[in-house]
Amino acid sequence: MGNLSATPGESGAEPSRRFCVAPMMDWTTPQYRYLARLLSRHTLLYTEMVTTGALIHGDTGRFLHHHPAEYPLALQLGGSDSGELAHCARLAEQFGFSEVNLNVGCPSDRVQNNMIGACLMAYPDKVAEGVRAMIDATSLPVTVKHRIGINGRESWEDLCEFIEKVSTAGCRTFIVHARIAILEGLSPKENRDVPPLKYDWVYRLKQKYPHLEIIINGGIKTFTECHEHLEHTDGVMLGREAYHNPWLLAGVDPEFFGTRAPVASRHEALQAMYPFIQSELERGVFLNNISRHVLGLFHGVPGGRQFRRYISENAHKSGAGLEVIQTALEKVHETEHSVGTDATANA
Repeated sequence: MGNLSATPGESGAEPSRRFCVAPMMDWTTPQYRYLARLLSRHTLLYTEMVTTGALIHGDTGRFLHHHPAEYPLALQLGGSDSGELAHCARLAEQFGFSEVNLNVGCPSDRVQNNMIGACLMAYPDKVAEGVRAMIDATSLPVTVKHRIGINGRESWEDLCEFIEKVSTAGCRTFIVHARIAILEGLSPKENRDVPPLKYDWVYRLKQKYPHLEIIINGGIKTFTECHEHLEHTDGVMLGREAYHNPWLLAGVDPEFFGTRAPVASRHEALQAMYPFIQSELERGVFLNNISRHVLGLFHGVPGGRQFRRYISENAHKSGAGLEVIQTALEKVHETEHSVGTDATANA
């Protein structure tokens, strides 16, 4: 598994959205996504949001960097200018992404000031214009991730108006975070927790618009919950749970796609990352920018605390390399052996 291929779902094929990992700033980096792909071959992964301005005026190659093994992989864009969105959609295709997604859900002040994210729910015509421009510019699927509303535009009728205008522009896939966003008075973190979840609204969207693909997002943590949502929607998207407890992804392929899990153990998954970690270090990436994404791999198992502690205390040090990860894994082995010995002695 150390040398992943780009199939299934490599660029050019319509990806399955039955199970997705949400785009999350500072979290769904190439380093996290490589780990996620080791654990599940079919989960659709998303990049962090990248603004159109960053892609057009910044280091395009750096922002769009990814390993071919990450496919199927969607690029999430933040922006509102139709010409810029079209340009960036073409870049997404050139760089081999499987889908291009427009962010209409991020509630932070910084993006609001640039007409990016959830504030665009107040401008469905503008979103439709951007979507139409992207569809005209690329053969990739163009999708929209959004909230069920924003303060001041939070009625069922407002949501339906948004869906109808954007779908008329050609969008067929809507990823719906089942909360409104409150654009004044709540932080982005609070906006992920405080507004109540209204899953029934997402279910109603699928009932009202059966020809559209509706993916549900927001507060989902377990496979049991996923199956409940899949009775009413076309797919599920997990965010924080898939990041903090990445081993969850190892069950996705057998649970939702009927195929064998790619790895048999957390140990195997981490060891399969070693060549990638080494190549990232040689590329100039600091170890702590890689290791922070594997901290949750041994969540809830013997040795997990020692694993996290050793990495946290050593990965930031000057010259830290792969040996830090290897030693941290040895801590897990030692704890497991100790637990096993104690259990035998007490039998």
